[in-house]
Amino acid sequence: LGPSHWLMLRFSGTEPLLRLYCEAPSDARVGEVLAWARQLAEGI
Repeated sequence: LGPSHWLMLRFSGTEPLLRLYCEAPSDARVGEVLAWARQLAEGI
């Protein structure tokens, strides 16, 4: 990630879900970061 990016992963308190949140300079970059985070989460 870069200085203008952030990523947060958190488990839902009410559902069996892992939520992914991201902010980046472009929608394309958000998609890239979320795809990476999803792969990471699926490996847990």
